[in-house]
Amino acid sequence: MPQIDDTDRIILNRIQSDFPIASRPYEIIADDIGLTENEVIKRLAKLKKSGIIRKIGGSFVPEKLGYISTLCAAKAPEHCIDEFAAVVNRYTGVTHNYLRDNSFNVWFTFIARSMAEIEANLKKISEETGVTNILNLPATRIFKINAHFNL
Repeated sequence: MPQIDDTDRIILNRIQSDFPIASRPYEIIADDIGLTENEVIKRLAKLKKSGIIRKIGGSFVPEKLGYISTLCAAKAPEHCIDEFAAVVNRYTGVTHNYLRDNSFNVWFTFIARSMAEIEANLKKISEETGVTNILNLPATRIFKINAHFNL
């Protein structure tokens, strides 16, 4: 497992919930923690290459942008889980998917302009993979939390 030092922890804590919206965000972060902009960029590149950071990007509220989101759960046969996940991942509205120890073993989040679009895409996924048992579980009420991992 890749190792991180105290400086990496400070940078990771800083970028999780308070990423500067500026033309040179890494310079602002560097000034805040006593490094150079280049040092911050190099450390983040190393953390990305090692797999500690998957991506740096914005997190949006779909409804405020005219989209809806839903959680989906599928019963994919054990022998075709990877193939099923690869098909699901090809859809631009899928934000992530994960395996669960359950009969509904592949779960994923789908975002689109309408529920009809999501349902049409779920039908295509089912036709392409042969997985016919896919639940569409739209939220009826959303409870958002700030997922900040204090390192």
